[in-house]
Amino acid sequence: MASNPPSSPLQSNRVRLVVASSVMLTFISFWRAAAIVLNDLGSSAFYAGGIAEEAVGKAAPWFILGVMLFSFAVRAVYVESCSMFTRGGVYRIVKEALGGTFAKLSVSALMFDYILTGPISGVSAGQYIVGLLNDLAHLCVTRYHWPIWLAPQLNVNYASAAFALLITIYFWWQNIKGIEESSDKALKVMQITTVMVVLLLGWGIFSAFHVGAHLPPLPVPANLHFSQDALGFLRHTSFAKTLGLFGVLMAFGHSVLAMSGEESLAQVNREIEHPKLKNLKRAAIVIAIYSFIFTGIGSLLAVMLIPDAVRVPVYRDNLIAGLAMYMVGPMALRLVFRSFVVIVGFLILGGAVNTAIVGSTGVLMRVAEDGVLADWFRHPQQKYGTSHRIVNLVVAMQLFTIVVSRGNVIMLGEAYAFGVIWSFTFNALAMTVMRWKYHGERGWKVPLNVRIGKTEIPLGLISVFLVLFTTAVVNLFTKSIATVSGILFAIAFFIIFSLSERDNKRRHADTTRQLKEHFQLEHQDKVGRDALEIRPGSVVVTMRDSVNPFALKWALTRTNTDEQDLVVLAARMMGAGGPEYVSASEQLFSEHEQTLFTKAVSVAESFGKHISLLVVPAGDIFAALVQTANSLDAAAVVSGLSTKITAQEQAFYLGQAWEALPEPKRQFTFYVVMPDGSNQSFHIGPHAPHIQPDDVELVHRLWLNLRLDPEMHDLHHSDILTYALTRMSREFNIDKQDVVKNLRESLEEMHKRRGLGKHYDEVEDAAIRTKTIKH
Repeated sequence: MASNPPSSPLQSNRVRLVVASSVMLTFISFWRAAAIVLNDLGSSAFYAGGIAEEAVGKAAPWFILGVMLFSFAVRAVYVESCSMFTRGGVYRIVKEALGGTFAKLSVSALMFDYILTGPISGVSAGQYIVGLLNDLAHLCVTRYHWPIWLAPQLNVNYASAAFALLITIYFWWQNIKGIEESSDKALKVMQITTVMVVLLLGWGIFSAFHVGAHLPPLPVPANLHFSQDALGFLRHTSFAKTLGLFGVLMAFGHSVLAMSGEESLAQVNREIEHPKLKNLKRAAIVIAIYSFIFTGIGSLLAVMLIPDAVRVPVYRDNLIAGLAMYMVGPMALRLVFRSFVVIVGFLILGGAVNTAIVGSTGVLMRVAEDGVLADWFRHPQQKYGTSHRIVNLVVAMQLFTIVVSRGNVIMLGEAYAFGVIWSFTFNALAMTVMRWKYHGERGWKVPLNVRIGKTEIPLGLISVFLVLFTTAVVNLFTKSIATVSGILFAIAFFIIFSLSERDNKRRHADTTRQLKEHFQLEHQDKVGRDALEIRPGSVVVTMRDSVNPFALKWALTRTNTDEQDLVVLAARMMGAGGPEYVSASEQLFSEHEQTLFTKAVSVAESFGKHISLLVVPAGDIFAALVQTANSLDAAAVVSGLSTKITAQEQAFYLGQAWEALPEPKRQFTFYVVMPDGSNQSFHIGPHAPHIQPDDVELVHRLWLNLRLDPEMHDLHHSDILTYALTRMSREFNIDKQDVVKNLRESLEEMHKRRGLGKHYDEVEDAAIRTKTIKH
């Protein structure tokens, strides 16, 4: 039988399903981008110095400084990769340059990095807290003669491990519920951290001059003293006695974890505001200078001020706390500052635990989007809609790591460096290959490029790769625990990815074929009315749950689709570090999405009404909603009640996203539908405020009195309001505090007059108006 032509009834009965390629994103300043990266990168300052000195001796700070200087070059590689084309982190770069096999290996190393970031950060935070508690207990026993049983000494490692377990479980639950990454929180944490850093360096440098402290021994082979664990597989060889220059490379390798967190720069790149490349380079400079000063100089001061007798034995795992205790000044002041250090350490290290979970989930989501990880992992949690199976997998591995390590930061740091250095190495190798493979425009290149004829030789890129590769190879021989655990982890994940990818190819082929049978798939670069063939003033309905689509049913009941178009929107949430653009060939549909679209069409048919289907990749659901509504010139957006936040909070976040939109932008009404059929409506955007009858009467009396003046015959009620607002604005600019004071007194007086139970919620003053309707 001949196949149906394009215009046949079978083809025309298919529902149009438009899939957008441009990802709906919110955009942030380079300061906020730098703060997000520094929340991850800055955490290493709290433990890198102690781990490095344990491995290589007192010369360790020079190698930390060397690593921080070298991180400028590594960061330059990431900047070039972000400037070249749409990015998706190390995995996408390596895949495009070296193919799927190397990509799976690189993402396995990167996952090892992320999985260990959480445990080492959580345990390190525990070390700072437990160390402070033990020292305070010891002080009470010795100075105030407390009984020992009132101030016991906690086992530092076990107590730190317990703390790490608790904080990991806390952030596991937050991510299951769907915690939102906030650049505001990151910026505030870095502002508090900056205060600590300024005090730490200023007080530390003053103390160093005051006591005449000496610089650490120079980083030459004669001054290197490796621990037995730091020699790794070379421990029992004669080669270990005559290391020479190889020893310098070993010391550099044991310090490389000081620049962990660089991958966060590639992840945050997609959300940096225009001009993206210029702001990306600004963020990179801020990150480089900040981390060099904090991590590098902080480690240097710790060796200069903390006595050798206690630095490694007592303060190895909470070096900055030890530095606070050996400043010049009264003990009480030093204890207060140490407490401040512990609070800041808790904030930044605790945040790093969450970043590790979010980053790991994002990497696995990105892999799943490419069809490498089974759809089973992508299935959303029934109540919260999060990728709970991926979160569970990540957290389970982190909890296992914490238990196995028993709070030993040295063991965790040694293993952590494996993932750090190999993820950097794969990225640098891929970028070097891309110089020859990809000949398109680049906004920026790693410096030191020599042109011979028509061939450009990237000396800078090659040099960075060689240093990283050499360090990675050296680490294989000198980090026995990291080598064994890292290789086993990478092999296990590689096998999982390979088997899962093979099974996914068959499943996705079946899903795509079924979708094409029932839906008319169309891919568009950007969302617009022309793409969907709809009229202005449409209704956009979000849909996440195929089991109980009460929001869609509510909207269909109240919409005449012959007069007003109804668009069902499914947001495909992209993982952290996902791309800004997803080509048609990469748009893989999961079984959950197929079920969702089929249910939407079935519900619409039961109402006898027509709907349009739209899929948008999104980094933030609220940004996706307002951008889609604005692009479609929609009059209303309908959503179900969130399981995580209230209807008012949904409207607030939507209002924030609307404010961030560039002009021109359209106002619309946002409806939040409850499972019982009731709803709350919110006007998004500026609109006429609700004016009380008494205020209307006041304006009218003023108008009547002013009209008695012969020159005021043309006066309108609106003129009075305009004059009052203009005058208030002028007075506010002259004396803000006085206006706020008078306004507060006026509000209190109005509330007294209205009495109990007669207050009005002026929600519209926040550009959102609330109204509840019960059905």
